[in-house]
Amino acid sequence: MTDPIVMTPVAHVVGGRTEPTDDYWGGTRSIIRIDPDAYTKESVEGLEEFSHLEIAFFFHLTDQSDLHVGARRPRNNPDWPEVGIFGHRNMRRQNWLGVSRCRLVSIDGLDLHVEDLDAVDGTPVLDIKPWFAEMGPRGDLHQPAWVSEMLADYFAPALTEQLRS
Repeated sequence: MTDPIVMTPVAHVVGGRTEPTDDYWGGTRSIIRIDPDAYTKESVEGLEEFSHLEIAFFFHLTDQSDLHVGARRPRNNPDWPEVGIFGHRNMRRQNWLGVSRCRLVSIDGLDLHVEDLDAVDGTPVLDIKPWFAEMGPRGDLHQPAWVSEMLADYFAPALTEQLRS
């Protein structure tokens, strides 16, 4: 269809969770460490004025042989309908890309201290954007009930101290 696209990470996630899990990302703190060989402190100028960031990242720990482009049940739950690859947001995607919105806690040089980023330690970050409220959804929002059921605990606080570290 088109030529491959080559990307270079602009940063990596440091700290936070070490294993990807389905739930309990609430309160997870980590650092997005911007590559100091490619960027200067000027690259984050003005970013401290924003409360939230939108992060594009690469699912580097996902088994890339586990790609299902057809329909399947989210989390293999028999109570939820089969949906196609573009009907949910799991990590099994053609380009292994994730997008997350997180709270910006503070900035220390090229270290962005964040909370509720659902990416693990070592994750390559492909882009960092401030969240503009005007870029959020417009109009009425709707989604199937299974999504709310599935994500009820997604940003709940971690169950154990092990998950928080």
